[in-house]
Amino acid sequence: MQWPGGLDRTRIAWWLIGLGLLVVVGQFALYFVGTLTFGLFVYYGARPVCRRIDRAVDHRGLAATLTLLAIVVPGLLLLSYVGVVAVRELTIALDPETMAALSERAAIPESFSRVLQDPASYVGDLDRLGALRDQLSAGLRQLGVVANVVVHLTLALTMSFFLLRDGDRVAAWFRKEVGGEESAAHAYLAAVDADLETVYFGNVITVSLVTVLSVVVYNGYNALVPPAVTLPFPTLLALLTGMATFVPLVVGKLVYVPATAYLVWAVLTNGADLLWAPLSLLVVAFLFLDLLPQAVLRPVISGRSLHTGLILFAYVLGAAYYGWYGLFLGPLLVVLAVQFLNVVVPELIHGKRITPAPSAALGLGHDPEEASSRGDEEGE
Repeated sequence: MQWPGGLDRTRIAWWLIGLGLLVVVGQFALYFVGTLTFGLFVYYGARPVCRRIDRAVDHRGLAATLTLLAIVVPGLLLLSYVGVVAVRELTIALDPETMAALSERAAIPESFSRVLQDPASYVGDLDRLGALRDQLSAGLRQLGVVANVVVHLTLALTMSFFLLRDGDRVAAWFRKEVGGEESAAHAYLAAVDADLETVYFGNVITVSLVTVLSVVVYNGYNALVPPAVTLPFPTLLALLTGMATFVPLVVGKLVYVPATAYLVWAVLTNGADLLWAPLSLLVVAFLFLDLLPQAVLRPVISGRSLHTGLILFAYVLGAAYYGWYGLFLGPLLVVLAVQFLNVVVPELIHGKRITPAPSAALGLGHDPEEASSRGDEEGE
């Protein structure tokens, strides 16, 4: 049935229903934005490996499972283990007063610290039902935080698994029903897809290599220098150096520069003639943990990428504004914006027909037409 003027009431009703669903789904996605962005990061970081495994086993579901079991899950377990080791080493290194202050700032119950230090005497002190109830409540709150983290992590990994397994089906459906192979929409999303893989996968490989190099450099330094100028917690510092490599230009400077400054201060304070040791560490760290990733590893691994300054602001400002998940959301927003400028904005400004061809003036990121054709070949 049509209204006067040729308007179809049925189509308008369906559009309104679709708009309502879009609002509801958008609110849901906004609430779980951290989980969704981390899932996308895992997906793009593991997708090139999954494709190689798929060519070997010729089964997409098995390839996705092997990818998560062989790469993603061990990596997360390693991070969890290092976090536990870091807390333990800090507990050993810091005095009781400092640990008490940190516990208070972190809203850790005093009783929880007592349980860790002397569980036998703590149990003996619980002679009242009210005290026991309070301690159980505190423990349940701590378990609730841990359970919440585990749930969101499980959802992110599950999302990445289904994307690894069924991503090509989604792309094929989009090409058939929404945007054809020669459409601007398909070119735009294909370019976004290629840029995200470049940024995320390139950074995952770079971080992994820098972490391994940092372990060798820091532990090798400790093995060669006198005990008075050794690095504290070298393996933990190596992991932190690798994580800092996520941010272009900044990279390992966030870790090895303060660590070297601490060693120089220790040498000058003690009056020992060992200044050569921290200065040697500074030079080696700059060459292998800073210059090598920036000048060699990242360009070779990533190939054509977005402007380094854009990615720098994406990581730094994304994390500063959104929190931990801004580290993954920032690059996503930059890629979406850059490819929108590449494909859509010039034609909108000049009133021309929107085509898959990119703007010659911008030239950032992957070429939409090339990404579109490459995506079609991989989807076949």
